[in-house]
Amino acid sequence: MPEIVYEDNHLLIISKPANMLTQSDNTGDESLHEWGKAYIKEKYQKPGEVYLGLVHRLDRPVGGLVAFARTSKSASRLSEQLRSHHMEREYLAVVTGSSLPDSATLHDWLEKNEDTGNVHVVQAKKAGAQEAKLAYRVLARDTQQDTALLHVRLQTGRKHQIRVQLANSGHPIVHDMRYGHGVRGENIALWGAVLRLDHPTQKVSLCFLSYPKASAFTAYAPQIRAFLDQQTITSHQ
Repeated sequence: MPEIVYEDNHLLIISKPANMLTQSDNTGDESLHEWGKAYIKEKYQKPGEVYLGLVHRLDRPVGGLVAFARTSKSASRLSEQLRSHHMEREYLAVVTGSSLPDSATLHDWLEKNEDTGNVHVVQAKKAGAQEAKLAYRVLARDTQQDTALLHVRLQTGRKHQIRVQLANSGHPIVHDMRYGHGVRGENIALWGAVLRLDHPTQKVSLCFLSYPKASAFTAYAPQIRAFLDQQTITSHQ
């Protein structure tokens, strides 16, 4: 089930479970957006249609933090934070291959195949392609399993960006069915773990955390806890 991380009259932060849509599509499967509206309608006994502005998305297989706006004014302000990169979305990922640099910035151009829905790295500045940038640092390595735990910061927000760029670098995300070598029944090892933003109506910066839920993260439990604890300390300084 989705987990309510924070709520007030202007803002709703939910931790999305893996394999749940963020927004409804033609499958007819339940989405986090519809779940959130039903939650507000029931909790506050609201008549008629409930407003809940979708600010950003997570890929269906990916779990983690998603911000929603409860008013149109909040939606506008949060969307502007997203456009200006003032809203920061940070991820934890376990990738295959432990021999990667301690930190790196990946800069690629991405193109979507409209027939398959897959995204591919293409030649720089190809017509119709989108520029994609992310930075990562290694938090821990498991040389026996030949994997590494990464902290990933997005500098652009493209469809499947983290999954495609890491796979293209030679280090696909563990259990990624689309861009790596997934195992059916195992959740992808990518999680929206940190979300930083300014409250849309109050002059206060907020930092939200979500602990990743996928089997590949289990071996890194101490390092993940230490990382999240450090974010809590940093956000209160």
